[in-house]
Amino acid sequence: MSAQEIANKLWNLCNVLRDDGVTYHQYLNELTFILFLKLSEVKGFSDQIPEEYRWNKFVEETDSVEAFRLYRDFLANVSSKTDSPSIIDIYTNASTTLTKPVNFNTLVQAIDKLDWYEESDRDVMGDIYESLLEKNAGEKKSGAGQYFTPRPLINVMVKLMAPKLGEKWNDPACGTFGFMISADHYLKEKTDNYFHLDSDKREFQYRKAFSGVELVGDAHRLALMNSRLHGMESEIILGDTLTNLGENLKGFNGVLANPPFGTKKGGEKPTRTDLKYISSNKQLNFLQHIYRSLITDGTGRAAVVLPDNVLFEDGDGQRIRKDLMEKCNLHTILRLPTGIFYAAGVKTNVLFFTRGKKEEANTKNVWFYDMRTNMPNFGKRTPFTEKTFDDFIKAYTGGLTTENVVKQYEGAIDEEKRKQIKDERWQCISREEIAKKNDSLDLGLIADESLTKSSDIGDPLDIAKDALKELLLIQTELENLIKELS
Repeated sequence: MSAQEIANKLWNLCNVLRDDGVTYHQYLNELTFILFLKLSEVKGFSDQIPEEYRWNKFVEETDSVEAFRLYRDFLANVSSKTDSPSIIDIYTNASTTLTKPVNFNTLVQAIDKLDWYEESDRDVMGDIYESLLEKNAGEKKSGAGQYFTPRPLINVMVKLMAPKLGEKWNDPACGTFGFMISADHYLKEKTDNYFHLDSDKREFQYRKAFSGVELVGDAHRLALMNSRLHGMESEIILGDTLTNLGENLKGFNGVLANPPFGTKKGGEKPTRTDLKYISSNKQLNFLQHIYRSLITDGTGRAAVVLPDNVLFEDGDGQRIRKDLMEKCNLHTILRLPTGIFYAAGVKTNVLFFTRGKKEEANTKNVWFYDMRTNMPNFGKRTPFTEKTFDDFIKAYTGGLTTENVVKQYEGAIDEEKRKQIKDERWQCISREEIAKKNDSLDLGLIADESLTKSSDIGDPLDIAKDALKELLLIQTELENLIKELS
């Protein structure tokens, strides 16, 4: 059974629990608690769980009331009865939202009957959990979309950052740990699953190479589970990077992040003593933290998702952008399409930069790629996939195709090759030109065809006829779709 099929079955079980008043988000938390028990059996670390709470005890208990009593006892006490840090973290302050023993028993029996391996015998538990996280993010009412960055975007950012063995990577606002899991997968893909590394290097990759910080307790729990399901023992701190905690997060070879949007409650400013410009805008503070957390040997690099306001905000925004371009080579800005995040209408970008060896004059040119203007609306009929980035990847790397990025790309920026790419969406703007615009980076967007057409066509009757034709086409498509569904 494929990962997607299992994920669909697990997600559909939530329908069984609706009469128990369980929301999708609560269900995912509940599923995390129960799946971890099954995981301990499948992955062979059940010895880390006290014997009275192991998976077979719940499966074999015929009295659903007794099984549910044992489950509640397990949630309340397992953290004090194990030496495993990840188990302690996952079950700290854990409680159940279920009220009916029969529903708990339904979940346990259904999970136990699932085939956790594909025909290829490839372990798919990590893929299953990622699919569940994505489904939860898609539920508008759950509010979980803010913790979930679309996987195609994550994977492309990772491939263009090109992590290397022995490097330390971090996500200071890690959500469910998607960036670090993708980076780990990227390296496993390049190195045959770390199979040929000696024990010390393999241990480093499992435990030290990737780390994160997450402020929200539920998201932190999901991140720990996600990490463990993907065979990682990463350090994921429950805390706020914008407090004093963040002052010790530095010396990283790379950072990948999608910091939370908005301002701190009540306009509160971060309690950090090391940030040069203190702002109530969280993204600006995260941006400062990120470029300051990179090593300064000329190889520290980052790719960060940020909203449009970071590109043009005055005051601290202008000062932070200038500081970024002084300390780092801000070599690329990708203007992302609207509608790819679950918060509707949010306009975002990816900033790619490398920390310099010196503290000034590191940015000479900024290359912009416009994936926003005159782009389709992404959704079920126009999926947002890695292929969407084909032209951007070719421009960014100076000619490589998407398929060859993992095999051939090592992260070097070649200005001469970039100049040879002919694409109207791809343009270079010098640091001098940016300075003349008060260091605004709200640049690089091409002309909007709809505006051009409106100005070129003077006859309102012609405009109305064209609009009618489009409506008739849409009507025909809808009628065909209804026929297909019926």
